[in-house]
Amino acid sequence: MKFNSVKAGKYEIKESMSLFELVRALKNGRQTPVKLVITKLRLKEDFARKLGQQFEFDSLAAIRFLNNNDSLKTFGLDSNTVMAAVMPDTYSFFWNSTPQKVYQKLFEHWLQYWNEERKKEAEAIQLTPVQVSILASIVDEEVNIKSEKQKIASVYINRLHKKMNMQSCPTIKFALKDFGLKRIYEKHLTVQSPYNTYINEGLPPGPVCTPQPETIDIVLNAPQTDYLYFVANSDFSGTHIYSTNYADHLKFAKKFAEAQDRQDSIRKANH
Repeated sequence: MKFNSVKAGKYEIKESMSLFELVRALKNGRQTPVKLVITKLRLKEDFARKLGQQFEFDSLAAIRFLNNNDSLKTFGLDSNTVMAAVMPDTYSFFWNSTPQKVYQKLFEHWLQYWNEERKKEAEAIQLTPVQVSILASIVDEEVNIKSEKQKIASVYINRLHKKMNMQSCPTIKFALKDFGLKRIYEKHLTVQSPYNTYINEGLPPGPVCTPQPETIDIVLNAPQTDYLYFVANSDFSGTHIYSTNYADHLKFAKKFAEAQDRQDSIRKANH
């Protein structure tokens, strides 16, 4: 078979393979594809670690690429917005693909998703595709219930249009890199970060997680409401109470804070 050198790659050697089949696979460089499954990722470092575990290149090469604005310029993105184009899905690659090639495929998938219809819907709510992805990531971190996502998206769009601060708790968790925070206190709201939407106007510079495609569509088709405020329901059902004015919002927020205090007291007593 004139076989004298192996083409670098990842090859699955099956128990039933004959020597002839093995040599032919190595000679032809018939690699076994790597399946990259992306679900929810929050940090670039998490993404880089995942890539480093599955490809020939390591996580350091991955994070260097994700932080390199010169490399990302070709995609029209930067080190803050880079994760906006990483959509949850299953992708197939060769093991010895470079970080650039891996990201190129993810980016092409993102571009396909952003068809003309979705671009027009984004324009109608005065946001770019990247901004929609950022907003969808915040909505995803707020709640899992679809009907709640729709209303929360409408609140944030209303706030953005009125030039109000978004005041989003998920952005505080992201700024602090503390995703286990069960409760946001006043001391957390002063963190100096461009992701702190309590002190900075508008959207944060990048997504706080990889947004679900379904949530992007929810943002694009958010119902038109007059709501400007929301707070979690004091029954901890995962639903929220929505308000059009600050006075009403404060009443509901106080009720929820009292419910949280009671819950904290019970937890301490049990420990």
